[in-house]
Amino acid sequence: MIAKLPDEAYAIVEGRHADPFRYLGPHRDNDLTVVRAFLPNAASVDAVDEHGDCAALERVHDAGLFIGALPNGSSRYQLRARFGDTTIDLEDPYRFPPILTDFDLYLLGEGTHLKLYDKLGAHPMTLDGVNGVGFVVLAPNARRVSVVGDFNFWDSRRHPMRVRGNGYWELFVPHAIAGDRYKFEIVGPNGAVLPQKSDPLAFATELRPSTASIVLDPAQVPTPRPSANGINALSAPMSIYEVHLGSWRRKDGNGWLTYRELADTLPAYARDMGFTHLEFLPVSEHPFDGSWGYQPTGLFAPTSRFGSPADFAALVDACHREGLGVLLDWVPGHFPDDAHGLANFDGTALYEHVNPLQGRHLDWGTLIYNYGRTEVVNFLVANALFWLDRYAIDGLRVDAVASMLYLDYSRPEGGWIPNKYGGRENLEAIAFLRNFNREVFGRFPQATTAAEESTAWPQVSQPIEHGGLGFGYKWNMGWMHDTLDYISKDPIYRKYHHGQILFGLHYAFSENFILPLSHDEVVHGKRSILGRMPGDPWQRFANLRAYYAFMFAHPGKKLMFMGCEFGQEREWNHDQSLDWHLLEQDSHRGIQSLVRDLNGLYRTLPALHECDCDPFGFEWIITDDGDRNVFAWIRKGNDARDRCLVIANFSPNVYHDYKVRVPFPGAWREVFNSDSAHYGGSNVGNVGEVEATGLVPELCVTVPPLAVIYLVPERP
Repeated sequence: MIAKLPDEAYAIVEGRHADPFRYLGPHRDNDLTVVRAFLPNAASVDAVDEHGDCAALERVHDAGLFIGALPNGSSRYQLRARFGDTTIDLEDPYRFPPILTDFDLYLLGEGTHLKLYDKLGAHPMTLDGVNGVGFVVLAPNARRVSVVGDFNFWDSRRHPMRVRGNGYWELFVPHAIAGDRYKFEIVGPNGAVLPQKSDPLAFATELRPSTASIVLDPAQVPTPRPSANGINALSAPMSIYEVHLGSWRRKDGNGWLTYRELADTLPAYARDMGFTHLEFLPVSEHPFDGSWGYQPTGLFAPTSRFGSPADFAALVDACHREGLGVLLDWVPGHFPDDAHGLANFDGTALYEHVNPLQGRHLDWGTLIYNYGRTEVVNFLVANALFWLDRYAIDGLRVDAVASMLYLDYSRPEGGWIPNKYGGRENLEAIAFLRNFNREVFGRFPQATTAAEESTAWPQVSQPIEHGGLGFGYKWNMGWMHDTLDYISKDPIYRKYHHGQILFGLHYAFSENFILPLSHDEVVHGKRSILGRMPGDPWQRFANLRAYYAFMFAHPGKKLMFMGCEFGQEREWNHDQSLDWHLLEQDSHRGIQSLVRDLNGLYRTLPALHECDCDPFGFEWIITDDGDRNVFAWIRKGNDARDRCLVIANFSPNVYHDYKVRVPFPGAWREVFNSDSAHYGGSNVGNVGEVEATGLVPELCVTVPPLAVIYLVPERP
């Protein structure tokens, strides 16, 4: 070992240099180009210029530091290293130009690099005629960051990165390829080496419990075909089938279906059932199956449980081929504290808050994003746009919005920090959500967003310029709770809860609502939807049929969790397939047929969907017949003759000669009856047409038990 090496040389050898390009690679020394290379375990190293001329580099440190002048003063060269009996020609990563441009750094600095996924992460590229992979990661408080992986024996000494701008570390690794596994080894501000970190912008990952990121070649992931225009419009029918990909169906032996196997079956089934959209529970990579994807660690990577990113793209493409929109559950509210993930990423609270009164969810044991940090907001907004851009996703349903909006969400008194005005509103989260919606609708006007927001926060789905949060839709959690509570009661007591059906119409048009019968309503001891129905077996199925028919005739878009469409009896279990064998029974096939027909009517009758979010589209006819548990209303389309009369009877009694006023005289045709024998009912109803007569037109109808009927006017 040569004495009197500069401190920088020892920093390289000891793995603590923050800017290895300042020492390693080619440097001008008077009239010479001097190369310094650090190749641990190399016995000798030569520099070979583009003409093939060779110059031996001197070993100046036993750890593998070599220095020498290039022959002929050339600036382009390769390294020829001998390891034992093996000689390898290598490209020197420290001779290549930067990856991030000055404009990239400017946009990253102000938090407006909305396609940062084109630069951060791992990207196969060609620099100076050499193929390799460029790695970029944010770690502003790190002392040193190295990329480790299959291309360097997972040795952090070999590829320390350089820092640019406000803490973006980058390195081009020659001859690294798509498929290589990698992580980042980070030395924190106190000098401690952190657990190796997965890439926050990894586009592919290992299958849990392994946690390495995988280099992905985006050219190998074709963008799915787009969906039809207008599929998310307020005036369009929107009936969403919510699916957990790991438990919709399973293979023999209880194995998962792959994305491509799902592509062969799921879209065709959803289309046959008449749904307009599929909504997937979160597909972002997550370490714990039991989180259902709601505790993600890899926001840019489709989970490897079911295949590759290309396989996921094939599933989306298959959905669009069947005419279905695809929505993703998206989780920007919190993330798990797994050591390989975002928590304490650079040795500090980079993505989360420092103070646990702001930064930790007490209910879920997870960490809350710091929406006041520019880089974090940029990361999240870019992630939302990524799914719409790269995978042609049609919309995002944002999970747990209420937990984002309120600083005191699920916290005890004194266990939270007020905002700067002393209030409980999370001002930074509000700004983030508005920014997110502004960018989504501005860049992808055909897409939509939906908020799972369970409080009375105003104007969730109203325009930002009018003071709203800017979402396309809001889940109507109040409707869901009230109506499920009502329908779960014995009919003899329902007259005392008549208002639970009426109340939802007081606010039904204050937001653009989706009516959700979601996964949350069929787990954790709540029972399945069928499991909540009272009475004997016949009454239970009749109640369920009536409830679904009531839902499809109620203003608002529709959402139904998988299994509900055929009357799943037990609670949902994410580790098991749905109970498809139930369809061997007439009663469950009847529920499935009913949902299929309801979807068909919802899509084809303008009165049932055109004004879902417009008060013009609804008119109460009967609200005061609580003693008989009967309600009636008119749904309206834009055309004057597009009308649908809905009569709901939530009692087990048949009512003959029941009088209902209608807007038009003449024939009204019964187009749907949930008591039809086709669905398993008693077949009581109005065969064919009923005539509306009188100065104030009135129908005299038979109202079947525990049932809902739809009637439409015949056109003259």
